[in-house]
Amino acid sequence: MPKSKRSKVVHLTNVEKKTKEERKQQFDNIREACDRYTTIFVFGVDNMRNTYLKDVRSHFADSRIFFSKTKVMAKALGQSASEEYQPGLADLSKYLAGNVGLLFTNRDIKEVLEYFENFSEMDFARAGVKATREFTVPAGVVYSRGGELAVEDDVPMPHSLEVTVRKWGMPTKLHQGKVMLDNDYTICRDGHTLNSHQTALLKLFGVAMAEFKIHVKAYWTASSQEVTEVQAEGAMEE
Repeated sequence: MPKSKRSKVVHLTNVEKKTKEERKQQFDNIREACDRYTTIFVFGVDNMRNTYLKDVRSHFADSRIFFSKTKVMAKALGQSASEEYQPGLADLSKYLAGNVGLLFTNRDIKEVLEYFENFSEMDFARAGVKATREFTVPAGVVYSRGGELAVEDDVPMPHSLEVTVRKWGMPTKLHQGKVMLDNDYTICRDGHTLNSHQTALLKLFGVAMAEFKIHVKAYWTASSQEVTEVQAEGAMEE
């Protein structure tokens, strides 16, 4: 007898229970890390990419990095003087807003700050971000790098891609087996928000506009039990 295709009610009780348990585990792990490490950093991330975050985790293999829900992290540290797990942590939890994480480490503070100041990776932009520069493909034969390289160092775009780039908005045509443009075509302008077609074209031409960057907002030390704010330019103030 064939299986019924009628809709079935799926109970989410087990899923909710698992989520609650995971949050509790994260809460406990963060508090355990508070006891094990001498310094806690709050860091923000621009243009989040898991691949590059894995590189950071690998670099700090002797430390602990948490990139959990901000409410869970703030609750674990304590959001007021009466709730804070250790003195001063409530002041650190104030920085837990947006795309942020926690780094627990015993490494030298200067070493950590210098690492993040010098660490960045370029990647392809995603829809919704702003272009960091104008990019225009010149008229004539369309090359694989869209004019970024000299013609003698580049190769023409495969004719099989002509339908695809036209679908993404480029007014191309095929002429004698080559992808052509009658006029220069500007894919994006500096400061303008990119849509999915623009980001697809930029990726096709190998143009990276998204910088994965970690910036430290503040840190707490067990020795002083105080929070130090880190300014955008790298200067610190007590």
